[in-house]
Amino acid sequence: MQERGQKVIVSNRKARHDYAILDTYEAGIMLQGTEVKSLRLGRASLVDSFATVDDGEIFLRNLHIPEYTQGSWTNHEPRRTRKLLLHKAEIERLIGKTREGGLTLVPLRMYFSDGKVKVELALAKGKKSYDKRNDLAKRDAQREISRAVGRRAKGME
Repeated sequence: MQERGQKVIVSNRKARHDYAILDTYEAGIMLQGTEVKSLRLGRASLVDSFATVDDGEIFLRNLHIPEYTQGSWTNHEPRRTRKLLLHKAEIERLIGKTREGGLTLVPLRMYFSDGKVKVELALAKGKKSYDKRNDLAKRDAQREISRAVGRRAKGME
């Protein structure tokens, strides 16, 4: 029986804090059998992973998928470089944007879509430390506003 819908395996929450997301792409990923089995157990880490463009192809580096515990000699290497599958036009667009300057390719999340592993790849620009502080201040202010509105609605003020 084929799976339907999306099931998130792992997400990279730190990426949204460290980068300003400009555009997102859905990419397939070339995996070995034991990697898929390990992912089905929900075991992976996107921390410190990034994508690079080499010879007109896009590769995901530093993605950690731990070895499958029931695997034998066919087990995979946990931090190997994996090829991402995108349409040629998307690859060319990404090559142009990354060469433009200051933009990087960061994986945001990994998920199963109809039984196949997909990676949400973001075209992102690094944030400066003051931008991060501004974002935190805005989020805290918004949280205070929503709390005040909630208290007001309950008649506590």
